[in-house]
Amino acid sequence: MSNEELDQLRLELDEINQELLTLINKRAKVAQQIGQTKQQQGMNRYDPVRERQMLDQIKNLNDGPFEQSTIEHIFKEIFKASLELQEDDHRKALLVSRKKKPEDTIVELNGEKIGDGNPHFIMGPCAVESYEQVAEVAKAIKAQGLNILRGGAFKPRSSPYDFQGLGLEGLKILRQVGDEYGLAVVSEIVNPADIEVAVNYVDMIQIGARNMQNFELLKAAGQVDKPIFLKRGMSATISEFINAAEYIISQGNGNIILCERGIRTYEKATRNTLDISAVPILKQETHLPVFVDVTHSTGRRDLLLPTAKAAMAIGADGVMAEVHPDPAVALSDSAQQMDIDTFNNFITELKNN
Repeated sequence: MSNEELDQLRLELDEINQELLTLINKRAKVAQQIGQTKQQQGMNRYDPVRERQMLDQIKNLNDGPFEQSTIEHIFKEIFKASLELQEDDHRKALLVSRKKKPEDTIVELNGEKIGDGNPHFIMGPCAVESYEQVAEVAKAIKAQGLNILRGGAFKPRSSPYDFQGLGLEGLKILRQVGDEYGLAVVSEIVNPADIEVAVNYVDMIQIGARNMQNFELLKAAGQVDKPIFLKRGMSATISEFINAAEYIISQGNGNIILCERGIRTYEKATRNTLDISAVPILKQETHLPVFVDVTHSTGRRDLLLPTAKAAMAIGADGVMAEVHPDPAVALSDSAQQMDIDTFNNFITELKNN
């Protein structure tokens, strides 16, 4: 074969490459349109039956010289790339994403502008046990110049025999103490049916880790005019966490604070493993404020301060931690709650950090 013939074949190959590129991009645009239609209809983007039908049809038309396995591999890669393109389009459309809203969301709560670049703190007992217990903690919180009190009234526990909280009575205690000390109150709601009642007592609704993918609860929370404090599930990916927030905002409520609270790993030295890298990722991917719950992520009183410092250093908008007048007799999570003196030192250290 002469050099001229070789050059001619190479030119022909270049033309075919261009034609293939044009056709692949044309196919990609059609795949995007299909993905958008599926999203509007609430359908799964991945359809293995349809993919198999297309592969079989293509292989039936193949008359060589490529082997059937080679053709299948090539088109599987094209299908995979098209699916990823559809998923990218879905992420771009998320209401919680930076691409949708570049500026930071500021959640206002009792004079606090959470997300304004300053550190904020949400403190209080793991569970509401009595008026006296909550009032003692509230007094200490107020003395430190803080404005937000947390406390569990409904407690989803791993064991059905553990203390499950005081329920509505706990919410009433929180509201009474909050009013007496001028504090906003935050408490977890676990049942969509309870939200209608809860809005009369709490200033911010917490959705806990075990309910991060309770989609009916997320949708109900999105329909009320209260800020939502959404915790990451213990086995949830960051993408799943972001999509849980999307459930809330899609219902009209954009006042959402995300909270990294540790994920489940094989490590036993701490209660969970604090995924500190989630903070900057969430700050980059979404416009929502991001907190770190140092209590549940570590489960260890001696690690609360260093992990809180790490959270603030990496860009968290605030820290949540638990405080009890006498942790040794707490009805839940006694090993991880601070007493009043430890809490005072904790806040002083963070303010001076």
